[in-house]
Amino acid sequence: MPILQAGSVNNTALIVPDLYVEIVAPQNLILNGVPTNILGVVGTSNWGPVGVPVIAGTMAAYYANFGSLIPRKYDMGTQVATAIQQGAQDFRCVRVSDGTDTAASTTVPGTAVAITALYTGSLGNQLVATLRSGSRQSTWCLSVALPGLQAEVFDNIGGAGETFWQNLASAVNNGIGMQRSSSRLVTIQHNGATASPSTFSLTLGAAVPGTDGALGVLPATLVGANGATRSGMQALRGQNCGLLLLADADDHQSWIAQATFALDEGTYAILTGPAGDTIENAISVKRATGLDCYCTKLIFGDWVWWLDQSNGLTRLVSPQGFIAGRLSNLSPEQSSLNKPVYGVLGSQNSGQPRSGQSSTYSTAELAALFGAGIDVLANPQPAGNFWGARGGKNTSSDSGRNGDNYTRLTNFIAKTLSAGMGQYVGQVINDVLFRNIRGTLLSFLQNMQNQGILGVLENNVPYSVICDHSNNPASRTGLGYVQADVQIRYQAINEKFIINLEGGQTVQVARQTLPTSQPL
Repeated sequence: MPILQAGSVNNTALIVPDLYVEIVAPQNLILNGVPTNILGVVGTSNWGPVGVPVIAGTMAAYYANFGSLIPRKYDMGTQVATAIQQGAQDFRCVRVSDGTDTAASTTVPGTAVAITALYTGSLGNQLVATLRSGSRQSTWCLSVALPGLQAEVFDNIGGAGETFWQNLASAVNNGIGMQRSSSRLVTIQHNGATASPSTFSLTLGAAVPGTDGALGVLPATLVGANGATRSGMQALRGQNCGLLLLADADDHQSWIAQATFALDEGTYAILTGPAGDTIENAISVKRATGLDCYCTKLIFGDWVWWLDQSNGLTRLVSPQGFIAGRLSNLSPEQSSLNKPVYGVLGSQNSGQPRSGQSSTYSTAELAALFGAGIDVLANPQPAGNFWGARGGKNTSSDSGRNGDNYTRLTNFIAKTLSAGMGQYVGQVINDVLFRNIRGTLLSFLQNMQNQGILGVLENNVPYSVICDHSNNPASRTGLGYVQADVQIRYQAINEKFIINLEGGQTVQVARQTLPTSQPL
């Protein structure tokens, strides 16, 4: 009585009399949506791997991987911090350098043993390596400490002379079996040392300081290269980022490269103009660049004042992190328009904090920016006196595709279909396949409607799916083609709310009687 998987045997060629139980997979397979809140951030830092995407969800996790916030341009931590203030909690961080970054290191006195920070960067200068007696007799214990992180302890390292240094290097570089993993702070090269161990406490930066390699970083560095070894933005390929920002990359020459990447990866790139820009220059530069893409959002170069609590400074920073963080905390059918962002103390246009200056954008200025496909972080908003994106627009000139909601919802649906519908490739083409494809798509779209991502208007279902013989004739299926035609109507964003007010002592009031089936 064999138990088989459906399709694993030819049921028309069975010979042995028996009971055959076939396991049949569910026919209407479920399609689960991909996350839309992952934010890719590229910039400099004073610690961490270079050119490698690292997951972080909190500032504590960011510090453990990349160190503290640095009050300088292109700092990755600054953008992560401002995004976290908006509720963002899923990052893919990529550190860049100008190639001059070095790792802090020191040599154990009286030996050739080298202790080197695991990563380059100035944070490694604070690493302290201490050797003392171990818990067991005739053993040694090495602890490695970095302010703000739990110290690493490698205990009960035995041996004498060269054997000890080899054992110590192995414990630090490879871990100690199941007791502890390898160090995430330092590496050790024993270099054939034979001296007997003795206690020491060494600060790595006191001997050979580590450097960040940040002074020569430019927007082109953040864009990176897409070769055998990827760097910068290119290292985020395949990371499923719903949003992307290159920290403070205000050079318009990087915009087309970011747009190309965003289209390839199905992400929404948040761009910024240079600090202190003028509206006339911003419009002129955008037109000259030829940027016209629904996958990029350009924020006008009116940079904002923000309290950097880590460094105790009020700093002027780009608005990218605020906008990207707010979008990551919104469902994909939503717009950033009229949604509050937090932590903004002022802007170059509105004035520094406590300056007494107060300036707002006129309707004419906003019309010029939005007409050119440029958004701006501004206060007030239609709903009140708070900071937020004033337009909710991307850089496309197509009025049907120039909203945040179009970009994010289109990317969400396309990436979900790309991730889940490949299961049908390789199956035989028949009515069952058509029915399964259609059922899977309809189930996914119905779930979107149930969650409010899609909405009913005038009692009409906002989607349709065709996958049958009408769009799959034998002349096509015979060549291995199967086609599903999906139409989806998105929910529009209320951008221009008009209330017609007629008041006066001579007004004749007409009351409207609603049908019983129509809600109030």
